[in-house]
Amino acid sequence: MTQSVGIKDVARVAGVSVGTVSNVINRPDTVATETRARVLSAIDRLGYVRSESARQLRAGRSRIMGLLVLDMGNPFFVDVARGAERAARQAGLGVMVCNSAQNPGEEAEYLSLFAEQRVRGVLLTPADATGRNIEAFRRHGIPFVLVDRVAEGTTECSVSVDDVAGGALAVRHLVDAGHRSIAYVSGPPGLNQVRDRRTGALEALAEAGLGPDALRELPTERLDVAAGRDAGARLLGLADRPTAVFCANDLLALGVLQAMYAAGVGVPDDLAIVGYDDIEFAAAAAVPLTSVRQPAVTMGAMAADLLLEETEEEEGPARPHEHRRVVLQPELVVRRSSLSAR
Repeated sequence: MTQSVGIKDVARVAGVSVGTVSNVINRPDTVATETRARVLSAIDRLGYVRSESARQLRAGRSRIMGLLVLDMGNPFFVDVARGAERAARQAGLGVMVCNSAQNPGEEAEYLSLFAEQRVRGVLLTPADATGRNIEAFRRHGIPFVLVDRVAEGTTECSVSVDDVAGGALAVRHLVDAGHRSIAYVSGPPGLNQVRDRRTGALEALAEAGLGPDALRELPTERLDVAAGRDAGARLLGLADRPTAVFCANDLLALGVLQAMYAAGVGVPDDLAIVGYDDIEFAAAAAVPLTSVRQPAVTMGAMAADLLLEETEEEEGPARPHEHRRVVLQPELVVRRSSLSAR
């Protein structure tokens, strides 16, 4: 087993003190040119790499930002991570991405890991509807920003999309196309996003003079393609099948589309479908999917910027930071899956 090279080895080969090696690494301008060249030559010859974790422990600060999302299998959260990583990299930081899998227990474990690693801060899409995990994490004094979730009843920053408006956009589009009976494949009811999108759908129905009975909810345990296929099978079994379906995300919508295709049900002629998120696969589906677009990359970048602003302020004079809630607006992207003539 090869033994790692330490700063003492570099000092011995260069014929200088450990303090001089440290100055060359951290404050090179304070070291004479000839001495600095000798130390750098020793570093190169030995292949020395400084221990970033040790440096962070001494400084009490980390160059890592935590990102905890609901489902990294969902391209929406991949785009959120891309935006966050881009903003972090520009600030000289890295991002530790973790996946709670919509499980409050796993979320709690990852938040504990972030605390143990003394990360700079955390970007969090909560899986625990009770808020207990957030309360426990708050005790560590590590800044965090909520992503894809409004910071209700807290002082922390958040970056989200107006999901009530998004749900209204989807169902208003279907009502305008002549649909009067609509299914909502909703996902886990404990998620705020799922509830907000349902609220928007009901508001759009009320605008059209239709009551809540016009919306048939089909909850699922998860927000993935398999859950969408299962919901599609249940939809096919209804005696009074709705003529359109609004899904809480695109993965559910793609699953419903697969179930309809397998059963020989035409989309959009027999059933119109609208998804949510506008992931890349939405436009590439066998029947291109109408979807409510969320600016995922922008959301991740803005959340990271807010976190950086807050943590920079802790280190000294920087941009003044005020906790704030940023709410972005969704956009309806119409494609063939909802363009049936009724």
